[in-house]
Amino acid sequence: MSFNIFRPKKKFVEKKKTKLEIFLETFLRFIILTIGAFIVAFALECILLPNKVIDGGVIGISMMLNYLTHFNLGLIIFLLNLPFIFLAWTNLGKMFVLQTFYSVIVLGFATTYFVGLHYTVIKDPLLVVVFGGIILGVGVGLILRNSASLDGTEILSIKLSKKFSFMSIGEFLMGFNLLIYTAAIFVFNIEQAMYSIITYFITSRTIDVIIDGFNSSKSVRIVSNLYKEIGNKIMKELDVSVTYIRSRGGYSGDEKIITYCVVSRLEMSKVKEIVKSIDKKAFIVVEAVHEVEGVRVKRNKH
Repeated sequence: MSFNIFRPKKKFVEKKKTKLEIFLETFLRFIILTIGAFIVAFALECILLPNKVIDGGVIGISMMLNYLTHFNLGLIIFLLNLPFIFLAWTNLGKMFVLQTFYSVIVLGFATTYFVGLHYTVIKDPLLVVVFGGIILGVGVGLILRNSASLDGTEILSIKLSKKFSFMSIGEFLMGFNLLIYTAAIFVFNIEQAMYSIITYFITSRTIDVIIDGFNSSKSVRIVSNLYKEIGNKIMKELDVSVTYIRSRGGYSGDEKIITYCVVSRLEMSKVKEIVKSIDKKAFIVVEAVHEVEGVRVKRNKH
């Protein structure tokens, strides 16, 4: 079998960003962090806290302390996050720490602003849980997507998971939140704690959407000896690029070519139809893709 499709790569020369591009990129990031912090503050002060519903992590602890002491929520969040911010200095980089520090400070100002309005948007428990969780998730998601954080327990979980490898980051976070929501039973009551757990779940799912996007693309790997015919037909009929990957069969030991491409959910059935029309015995693997960047079409047009 010929593998002349693999040609020597051209030398890659990295294009350096100009100072103006770096400035604009950084400026935009901090604008988004500011918007995210204000959205979080609105969700906390105008929806969740007035209805005794809390989030998880440091914010959840801060909300309970605010309820018990009536101390400024933003200042509590800032003070509780400080040790974790310093902890992140050596683990997650200076830029992450700077952006996290900025986000926490803006959140402090924003919560003070909203609490001064004495305005509660909604009071119905179901609406509080659903829309409070969604709005909070949007704000936190924007901050996380731009390399910052409002929750020190995530930073601590990363540190602990490296030291104690028998537990993952998610397991440490689950343990922290279990303690927080157990405490909420005593601070509020069991119903409010259950509402808070549902809110946390909705917030988490919303964060996933914000970070990963609404993209419902599929990555497809096709193993077939007729890879050229399959690849050419996919490029011709769907106008998408394909990549050929050299591989070796584990059982047979024969060298093979895997045809790889990324298509939308709507195009998936057409890909299967193309493959089966050329090689009914072809092996197809399909995986979900949350985000796609770069050039989609690479076919030369004359």
